[in-house]
Amino acid sequence: MDRLKAMQTFVQIADQGSLTKAADAMGSSLPAVVRSLAALEAHLGVRLFHRTTRRNSLTEEGVRYLESTRDVLAAADAADLALTAEASEPAGRLTVTAPVLFGHMYVAPAITRFLARYETMHCSVLLHDRQVNLLEEGVDVGIRISPLADSSLVAQRLGTVRHVVVASPDYLARHGTPGHPRELAHANCVRVHPNSTAPWGFEHQGKPFSVATRGNLDFNHIAPAIESCAVGMGFGLFFSYQVLPHVAQGRLKIVLDAFEPPPTPVHVIYPHARLLPARTRAFVDWMKAEFTGLAL
Repeated sequence: MDRLKAMQTFVQIADQGSLTKAADAMGSSLPAVVRSLAALEAHLGVRLFHRTTRRNSLTEEGVRYLESTRDVLAAADAADLALTAEASEPAGRLTVTAPVLFGHMYVAPAITRFLARYETMHCSVLLHDRQVNLLEEGVDVGIRISPLADSSLVAQRLGTVRHVVVASPDYLARHGTPGHPRELAHANCVRVHPNSTAPWGFEHQGKPFSVATRGNLDFNHIAPAIESCAVGMGFGLFFSYQVLPHVAQGRLKIVLDAFEPPPTPVHVIYPHARLLPARTRAFVDWMKAEFTGLAL
């Protein structure tokens, strides 16, 4: 039995005064209305109407049930209207995560524009350089710069970023510009935790290889490592978006670009959901419009 449909039928019978008129008002057949009422009474275990050949009148139980039923149907209509309104104009809270520097440079400005468009939305932005578990940490949407393997997430590609080796023009003038990544093994390299001792990855003619680097300076954050390279401390390996402002200003120069590994994808990710909330759908669409085709 469709309880909501049966309740709607019950209200129509009460309002119209007969099963026949209720059937006409609902565009249904008389047998269907009779079956719906019988099923509802069987479910409740009470009679809702006194039946006569001329008119159906409510029993005492029917009078009480009618008031409650009207409340339930009104609440259902209100819920439908709320979702319909949200679908046309998204509202509510959304928690978003992104890498720290990419979030600061690209995601936060995009979210600011999103909120200027949808003023009834509220976004909480969490910037972390660790990989946030969306499901466990209650996060709605993430921006992730890495290949994805988690099948519990939906991923839509926004673009790509490169891994680039950089150094300052001054450092290159003093120590020379390398022609091959293996020369980095004998240079000073500024490195970043938690992978400060990991070899740097490259590719040549489709074949990946790595080079062990050394240096006298390492950091637990990207920004000071980039600044150290910019003032001439040595070579650094970073995502392209992280150093683009310094490259544009002439403070850093990209080297060994012929040996770069394949670009790393940038995705907007969110948990699988059969019915995606309108606010999440609107945000994902917004980010795709902002970033699709991104190639930094």
